[in-house]
Amino acid sequence: MFDFDQYLGFLAFLTILTIGFWLMIFLLTFVIPYWIGGSLIERLKEIRDEKKAKSQA
Repeated sequence: MFDFDQYLGFLAFLTILTIGFWLMIFLLTFVIPYWIGGSLIERLKEIRDEKKAKSQA
């Protein structure tokens, strides 16, 4: 059915596909929400500091 070279190519394809799938799952469920949440927290801190500076001046 498969030559040995074709079998190795098929295994390489499945490996790359699997790694890509789990990388996308990891990025979508952890990295991107962490990135967005951190940037929102930093922006809220900046807004709060601006209001404090404006009220003290």
